[in-house]
Amino acid sequence: MNIEIRTDKNIQNSERLITYVRAELNAEFQRHSERITHFSVHFSDQNAAKGGADDIHCMIEARPAGLKPVVVNHRGHNIDTAIHGAIDRLKRSLEHLFEKKENPRAAVPAFAEDSDTDATPDLED
Repeated sequence: MNIEIRTDKNIQNSERLITYVRAELNAEFQRHSERITHFSVHFSDQNAAKGGADDIHCMIEARPAGLKPVVVNHRGHNIDTAIHGAIDRLKRSLEHLFEKKENPRAAVPAFAEDSDTDATPDLED
């Protein structure tokens, strides 16, 4: 599982941040490690030095093996809330995607055999 972490010019990319994000992703997606080939995480600060509520933006793209990439976004007031919100959204999206792949709905409804429909029950009293 490859993990790529990027930040914009307003957020300092450090070894501590990289270690933290990798640890969080590995902890949350350990059971899906054979299904997910790549994570791309991008942090941005919308208001830069001005501050503000929910101005840290976290985007995570996950690439499940053999499926289309899944992208989620979340905003928070700091990096911690932004990454955890995005991880929660990604978990729900991937669980749904894997569930659909494992248990697809039948494309054509199953009908009773024609021989079964010929035998109508008697409605006499």
